[in-house]
Amino acid sequence: MRAMSETRPPLSAYLAPRYWPMWLLLGVVRAATVLPYRLLMAVGRATGRIARLVLADRRAVAERNIDRCLVDLDSDERDRLVRAHFRSLGMALFETGLAWWASDARLARLCHLEGREHLEAALQQGKGVIMLSAHFTCLEICSRMLAMNVPLNPVYRGFKNPVLQEVMLRGRERASVSVIPKNDIRQMVRILRKKGIVWYAPDQSHSGKASEIVPLFGLPSQTNTATSRLARLTGAPVLPFLPWRRADGSGYSIVIGEALAGFPSGDDAADAALFHRLIEEQVARVPEQYLWIHRRFKNVPGAEDFYSPA
Repeated sequence: MRAMSETRPPLSAYLAPRYWPMWLLLGVVRAATVLPYRLLMAVGRATGRIARLVLADRRAVAERNIDRCLVDLDSDERDRLVRAHFRSLGMALFETGLAWWASDARLARLCHLEGREHLEAALQQGKGVIMLSAHFTCLEICSRMLAMNVPLNPVYRGFKNPVLQEVMLRGRERASVSVIPKNDIRQMVRILRKKGIVWYAPDQSHSGKASEIVPLFGLPSQTNTATSRLARLTGAPVLPFLPWRRADGSGYSIVIGEALAGFPSGDDAADAALFHRLIEEQVARVPEQYLWIHRRFKNVPGAEDFYSPA
């Protein structure tokens, strides 16, 4: 069961001049994917250095997040981390190209998957599996690699630009069983009840009924609690899926953890806090690879001042 691409407009519907800048960017990224991997990542790092200079608003968000979340760092360490983060973002741009257009054979050489036995044990329960991750910069390529190894149904958050949206969906459909809009809880439940695997990353700012204010790095954050609801409705075990880019340039580590014990606990905020602790542990391992440019701490009391200069 794949996303119903036949119900979506063809790519030829997006040839108007207002779409040309996005087509140009996508064309450059796709063309660059023919480069050897290490050279491609070098191009990505250079792109990230330029992006740090050009994207002043996003740089300010990253600086504010890092200042408030990683308080043990001194000013020089924070500055180095912001620079490293933008290099990581530049690499992520071209990793996305690999995720959408590279062959399975090429990606398999870069994939270092651990913990598959935990997934197999969880599937033995016959209730499907919820795989939980967070927005680290290599998430797109690692999700593609995971989908090459297990029958995955990823949840997606749409883009405002329809060209990027359509190309993203087509890229993710290549390896996935289906792709699921982030608000389609019914489809997630159906897949889980058919013993499928649903993957998503609920760590971005979220407001609405399925949300709680839960500390992240000691700061109040508006947090999606749909994971607890899905687990209650289906009985599906919840497994963390943590990816990171290897420092030696050999590819990506993708670790599937054991099913979270006692999840759901009956306390959605406590469940979200457990997930946040996993994020904090992963950030301690690869701090430059977390998505610091996201306004994670908006939609909470005092948020109107959070991203203002200190």
